Amino acid sequence: MPAPDPLIDSAPSAPRPSGSLVLLAALVTVVLWASAFIGIRGAGPHYDPGALALLRMGVGTVALGLIAWRQGIRLPQRRHWWLVAVWGIGWFCVYNVALNAAELTLDAGTAAMVVNLAPLMVVVFSGLFLREGFPRPLLIGAPIAFAGVVLIGMNSRTDAGLDVTGLLLALLAAVMYAGCTLLQKHLLTSGADSTTLTWLGAAAGTVALLPWTGSLVGALQTAPLDATLWVIYLGIFPTAIAFTTWAYVLQRSTAGQTSATTYVVPAIAILLSWLILGEVPTPLMLLGGALCLLGVLVTRTRWRRRT
Repeated sequence: MPAPDPLIDSAPSAPRPSGSLVLLAALVTVVLWASAFIGIRGAGPHYDPGALALLRMGVGTVALGLIAWRQGIRLPQRRHWWLVAVWGIGWFCVYNVALNAAELTLDAGTAAMVVNLAPLMVVVFSGLFLREGFPRPLLIGAPIAFAGVVLIGMNSRTDAGLDVTGLLLALLAAVMYAGCTLLQKHLLTSGADSTTLTWLGAAAGTVALLPWTGSLVGALQTAPLDATLWVIYLGIFPTAIAFTTWAYVLQRSTAGQTSATTYVVPAIAILLSWLILGEVPTPLMLLGGALCLLGVLVTRTRWRRRT
């Protein structure tokens, strides 16, 4: 378990969380984010990328607003408002639209491999710019987990040729993932309330998605009820709840370790697809999932130095 961030723990009235609560919040995050792949599969054919993101974020913003109101809204410092807006637009608008659009022309395996470059980016840049350093467990575990993602991706690819536009969109999503994680960590260490910050960021992302309102209205008129219910699920659970627990973990752990934990998402997604959709994974996909789990476990360990 990583040592609590001194910049955060020095904040007044901030209770010291137990390691079990942080691990539970991380587990909730990765399970709900893994379930998002099932939801996108159910809603994607009936909503274009922008309309899907707008409805998802609209629902998520309302749910996050209720959570923030219940916990008490504490606005960040005014000098950070523009950073909150940039973070929200990048994370909740650009990332979602880029990923949704990439998956229209790329198979899920290729998209997952490209997007999952993001945690490695976070490990490198948080070590350089956030002064988190390069702990040995993180340097060993993150590549192991990424190797698992590559195995899963290679065994879920189709025979369709690679689309350059799709690859660039997936890479854009990865850059947004990494950059927004680092920016969120900076805002949290500056004293921003994690729940209020998440709500404000989601609201900024929703406003940026408003140009897709016309497309959303049309989709709502033609989409089947189950597809719309999937989008509502995406807004409440993988967005409102999971991003709240993500912020909780990120505030109490390093950015590199928190992002590396998300490498377990593909492994959980395989199991959920098997249980819910009846998609039986290949042995190599199961091996890839095991590597993801092993790599994440390594990143969460503390190694004692020999004396």
